[in-house]
Amino acid sequence: MFEAVQRNLPFLLAGFLTNLQLAACALVGGIFLGILVGLGRISRKPWVYRPVTLYVNVLRNIPLILVIFWFYFVMPILVGKTLHPFVSAAVSFIVFEATYFGEIFRAGFQSISRDLVSAAYSTGLTYWQTARYILVPIAFRRMLPSMITQSIITFQDTSLAYVIGLQEMVRRTTIVDSMEVRSIELYSFVAVMFFAVCFVGSRISRYYEEKGRRANLL
Repeated sequence: MFEAVQRNLPFLLAGFLTNLQLAACALVGGIFLGILVGLGRISRKPWVYRPVTLYVNVLRNIPLILVIFWFYFVMPILVGKTLHPFVSAAVSFIVFEATYFGEIFRAGFQSISRDLVSAAYSTGLTYWQTARYILVPIAFRRMLPSMITQSIITFQDTSLAYVIGLQEMVRRTTIVDSMEVRSIELYSFVAVMFFAVCFVGSRISRYYEEKGRRANLL
């Protein structure tokens, strides 16, 4: 059993590495952009708050698979050249995941006492200095379990990139299955690989959740 997996193991693992690389790009870019989105969502300036809120509401109500399609097929028309599937998928994930991370950060920012923010302003800190030294560090610690959970979801979603031809693990498994016709063992192997990463992530999330609760951060 699992002979088909053994024969094609390097090919399948190369696809799994692509999933990990795509998730890493999505998380780094999505968290950075998400911090800006979160700050925009609590801004009192209408010219900042309104476009950011529109961006969040539009993206969060569109399936990720359509965003992936849109970037892959529409962006070449706008920029005048074809994008590599990995680049197109990475940009799609960053733009999409930033809306979810942004809402996580918004909730974290709003959980911080106004007295603490006022105290920061009273010491002479500007808005951006308050965000950098007060809001973001505290919100990051409080929102860490939610961020890890969203990261797990992001990793699972990387399998959707197969729709634009990116040879991640699911796409490569489909190719192998078309030759080997061993669907059950091949897709079971895919499930085990994804489960292993997500299970470890969920245990890490649980650890930080309990740690935060003991420190009265949650």
